[in-house]
Formats: sequence, C-alpha cells, structure tokens
Amino acid sequence: MSQTIQAPAAASPAAGHHTHPAWKWYDYFTFNVDHKVIGIQYLVTSFFFYLIGGAMAVAMRTELYTANSDVLDPNLYNAFLTNHGTIMIFLWIVPAAIGGFGNYLLPLMIGARDMAFPKLNAIAFWLNPPAGALLLGSFFFGGAQSGWTAYPPLSLITANTAQSMWILSIVMVGTSSILGAVNFLVTLVLMRVPTMKWDQLPLFCWAMLATSALALVSTPVLAAGMLLLLFDINFGTSFFKPDAGGNVVIYQHLFWFYSHPAVYLMILPIFGVMSEVIPPHARRPIFGYKAIAYSSLAICVVGLFVWVHHMFTSGTPAWMRTFFTISTLIVAVPTGVKIFSWIATLWAGKIRYTSAMLFAVGLLSMFVIGGLSGVTLGAAPFDLHVHDTYYIVGHFHYVLFGGSVFGIYSGIYHWFPKMTGRMMNEPLGKVHFAMTFIGTHLTFMPMHSLGMHGMPRRVAMYDAQFESLNRLCTFGAILLGLSVLPFIVNVIWSWMAGAEAGDNPWDAKTLEWTTASPPIVENWEVLPVVTHGPYSYGELDSSETEELPATL
Repeated sequence: MSQTIQAPAAASPAAGHHTHPAWKWYDYFTFNVDHKVIGIQYLVTSFFFYLIGGAMAVAMRTELYTANSDVLDPNLYNAFLTNHGTIMIFLWIVPAAIGGFGNYLLPLMIGARDMAFPKLNAIAFWLNPPAGALLLGSFFFGGAQSGWTAYPPLSLITANTAQSMWILSIVMVGTSSILGAVNFLVTLVLMRVPTMKWDQLPLFCWAMLATSALALVSTPVLAAGMLLLLFDINFGTSFFKPDAGGNVVIYQHLFWFYSHPAVYLMILPIFGVMSEVIPPHARRPIFGYKAIAYSSLAICVVGLFVWVHHMFTSGTPAWMRTFFTISTLIVAVPTGVKIFSWIATLWAGKIRYTSAMLFAVGLLSMFVIGGLSGVTLGAAPFDLHVHDTYYIVGHFHYVLFGGSVFGIYSGIYHWFPKMTGRMMNEPLGKVHFAMTFIGTHLTFMPMHSLGMHGMPRRVAMYDAQFESLNRLCTFGAILLGLSVLPFIVNVIWSWMAGAEAGDNPWDAKTLEWTTASPPIVENWEVLPVVTHGPYSYGELDSSETEELPATL
C-alpha cells in the first residue's frame, strides 16, 4: 500500500477556520476543546497516576520481600492491593492508550480538524481527575480493601465509605470511557477527509474503531453492576447479599463481561501503535494490512464471549466451561495474526533500533510470553489448578505491563517529536528500555513458578518456601520503579532543550506527519488529499509525490 499527500501551499485556509501558531503552556490546564491538548492532558494525568500506582506496587513488593508481615499494616496492604490494580487499569493504561493516543492522533490520521464533539471530548477528560481524587481520598476512610474486582460479600462488609468512593470513581471513569467511545466512532465514520477510503485508514484507526465499539457495548454493564453494589452497601438492597436472597455469581458475570474485554480496551490501541511504529523504523511496508485491520474487529467480537474463563471455579457447569474454553482459545487466533504480520514486517527490514523500536520489539517478546500463558489459562483443567495463584499475576502483568505499558512508551518515543517539535534523547531512551526490560522479567517471570507451586495471590504473608523467588521479584520491582527516572528526565529535558525534530523525522507516511511539529490549532491550513494507503516504505522517497505501483 502506498500513499500520496497533496496539499497546495498557496491555497488559503478553509472558510471559517482560524489557525493559531500554537497553544501556550497554561492552556493545558484549562477546559480546552482542541483534541491535541486533550490528548496530552490524558497522557500527563495518567502518567501521574501511574507513578502513584507504581509506588503502591513497590511498597507491596517490599512487604513481600520476607514471608512475614513486617512493613505494611495488613489493612493498608489490602488497600494498596485494591487501589494499585484499579489505578493501573482505570487511571493509567485505559486513559493513556485510548484517551491519550486516540485523541491526539485519530483526527490527524484521518485528515480532520478536530473530534466530532469537542466539548464532549473535554468533558470526558475532566471526569478523570476528580475520579482519581475520589479514589485516593478513600484512603482517609481506610481505603477500599476488597481487591480491584470488589467481589461481594467481601466488598459489602469492609470499609464501606471507602468502598463507596471507590465505586463512584469507577463509574465516573466508565462514563468518560463511554463518552469517548461515542466521539471516536462518530469521528471515524463521518470526519475522514473525503479522499480517504476505508482501506486507506492507518491501522491505529482500525484499532480505535474496534476499541470504541467494544467499550460502548461492555462499559455500561460494569456501570450497572457497580451501581447495584453501591445500593447494596448504602441503601439496604440485596442484589448480591447471599443471606438475603442475592446472588454473588451474578455480580461476577456483570463484572467480567466488562473486565475481560477491558484487557482488549487496553491492548487494542497498543496493537495500533505497534502497527504504526514498526513500518517506519523497519523501512518496510506493513505485511498483511487487511489481516491486521480485520483481526482487530475479530478480537472486538470474539472478546465479548470469553469472560467466564475468569469464573471456572465459581460453580460453572461443565458445558459452560467447555464453551468458554473454546472461545478463549479462538480469540488467540486474531492476536496471532497480528504477531506474525509484525514479524513478517520486521523480516529483512532495515531496522533502526531507536527507543521507540526497542520498546515495540520488547513488547512483541513480552506479549508472546503473556499470550502463551493465557492460552494455558484458557483450558479449564489447568485454570482450576492455578486459579488465584501467582501464575495469574505473572500472566496478566506480562500482557498488561509487558504489552500495554511497553506500547505506551513506544508510542511516546515515536510521536514525541510530533507533539513537541523536539527529539528525545536516544541514549537515555535506551537506558530506560534496558532497565524496564530487565526489571519486567525479574519481577514477573518468577511468579509463574510461584503459582505453579501453589503460592496464593493477594496475601501479605506466605509460606517461607517461596521467600527466595519473592526476593527476586522485589529486586525486579525496585528496578522497574527506578526505570521511570531516566524517562522523566528525558521527557522534561527534551521538551525544553531537545534537538529540533522537523515535521517528519522518521520519514513516516501517515497523515499526522504532514503537519507542522507541533501541529497548528486546526491541524492544517489546507486539508490533505489522499490517493493511496499509509505504508509505502521502500516505494516512495519522502520528497516525491508521484504515484508508484503498490507492493502489497
């Protein structure tokens, strides 16, 4: 697939559109409706919560350095456990991957001047800071202590005020997600530049299409379950109270109908990032454009029919275990299509090992490990053996940290020049990658062995036989905590004094690289004209505009 952009320099801006050279720094602290400002607001705010959630993780791993409880009070440990998982999912990965990259990039990639509903877009973002404040404020009331799943009856009897604040926080974040999903879908369908056909969409846009549809279907179900739980805690209802005729398994169905698709909400945008980072840094056209695009839609559909594999130990009948074992194994197929397509793109490529590319390749290896352990967990007999053990913890951290977080880092290194007009420091980026890569393996690989040998999750005290591997995990967690320091230094220093990037330092072919760096307020003075697809590496020199035959 190849792409040609034609934007006459002499033409005047579209009638009614006023361009502005750039936003000022203080505009990023206001109710701003520019999608680029909102995207950066999402990224910075979610990273702030990432630091808080990460500090909780290091504190818990410090407690787990020995088999006895000697660092954290048990109730505080439970509160950290609950809120670490909640923050990392709902206030870091989801808003960064969907809100951050989605808002900043999607209009630029489709030739739009902004999102379809700019004010709704700003409202969606501004629901997140108070939601985070409500979550952190729950610690003044003991902190929610029932785990990030908030299973009743435990969530009905522990720290009720804090649990209610936790629930309201999740409902606010979920509302933000729903508003964003509507905005992304309408923007993608109606706001593309007239010359862009569906098979010319960047693969990140296909990923956002699938993500938004999935969020729109699944998130209201979580909100409903949370509100019913809130009523049980505060208003005397008995939806989930077993001693009053309630059914706790119904809560699990409501929770996991969203919370397994939530894995795809966190990883599908990152798959889109991978498809945008690998081709320009490998100087190869993407292999299997349609296969990657349609596999995102397949994950969206099949991902709605796998949630019960989280409930194999919840009294599910044999036929249900069989059905959801099969559906869980099927959902691995479209993911495998993406993996093989990225490997084929890398094959014989002229790879530039930039920081962005290192994190992308690191993600590829991490996600394969997490995906393979996920396939084992999809089989009911094996899942029954390791359910609620550290094998589960190792698995989902390889998927979500080794997958989503590596992808967020890759995207930041790749699009930082577009967002700021300056390059990030590559030596610092490579130090950041090395520390993160080694720290991830040290922290989470031993957990598979711990789980296979029976160490339960969510406990502060454990059998002394597991102490040596837990100490290794703690060293890895400390290294992961330290790994953010070169990244923070790199971002701040590069934003202030980094080398000038130019408009297209990677010689990439998608539309966002045809704008200024950083882009003007309404993105282009004249909307671009698209004649071909977005991955023409090896076919078209960056200075040429003539049409050449496609290679894929």
